[in-house]
Amino acid sequence: MKWEDLKRSTNIEDLRSQSGGGRMNFGSGRGVNLLIPLVRFLMGTNIGRIVLVIGIIAYFMGYNPLSILDTTPQPSAKHAVNTLNDDKNAQFVAAVLGQSEEVWGKLYAAKGQEYVQPKLVLFRGSVQSGCGYADAQVGPFYCPADQKVYLDLSFFDELASRHNAPGDFAQAYVIAHEVGHHVQNLEGTLDKAHRAQKSALGKANANATQVKVELQADCFAGIWAHHTQKSRAVLEEGDIEEALNAASQIGDDTLQKQSQGYVVPDAFTHGTSAMRMEWFKRGFDKGTLEACNTGV
Repeated sequence: MKWEDLKRSTNIEDLRSQSGGGRMNFGSGRGVNLLIPLVRFLMGTNIGRIVLVIGIIAYFMGYNPLSILDTTPQPSAKHAVNTLNDDKNAQFVAAVLGQSEEVWGKLYAAKGQEYVQPKLVLFRGSVQSGCGYADAQVGPFYCPADQKVYLDLSFFDELASRHNAPGDFAQAYVIAHEVGHHVQNLEGTLDKAHRAQKSALGKANANATQVKVELQADCFAGIWAHHTQKSRAVLEEGDIEEALNAASQIGDDTLQKQSQGYVVPDAFTHGTSAMRMEWFKRGFDKGTLEACNTGV
């Protein structure tokens, strides 16, 4: 994908440097809950008071003395972040998001509406979103409550190594899929689907509604690819195949076979590999919202 000359979005919130370490926010519930009983205990002995003084000095030197009580797993040395590669990926994300803003802005303008651009939050390890706490294991996600896409850049490595879906256009497809959920939020589709799931008889029916939501987001990702290629000619040989392969590798049937050796269709939440490929391809071929009616 030829992305280097694309305009970068300014709707990026980079929280990568805020994960772990640093000074503790003593205004947070966790900080206060840990601090008060610990201070009381330390004040009870001479040694404790010395430790407390050392802790205060350490705090003002920028070290969090309570970090030893934090049980959150931290990255090991062998998983240390490659800063240069990480920053390049961040630039790539900004370019893809910027192009999505251009595509959806024009499509909304064509129907006499204004496209409300989402924010994209880059984080590392864990993050607090408008939809609650999440860690990197959740994968990229969209939160309709704050209209933000959340992405830990380590997912790109996981996409290549764990899901066997390498390539920058595979990564772009994932971003475009999450932006697709934002479009669904603007269209009222997510609210409609949520109401249908609440009234659904049984988990299988609720899951079936979610599958329709995810397949439409795949189709919207295809719309993004269609118009990006039409206006910017960014595609290189093999790019569409990268996106289709990514859609295939993260299909419910493929993931279930890998994790448990068999498939449970009633537990599907995103659709089969074939379905995800079909709907992305439909969006790419047609390039219209009307082509992405999954019945949700």
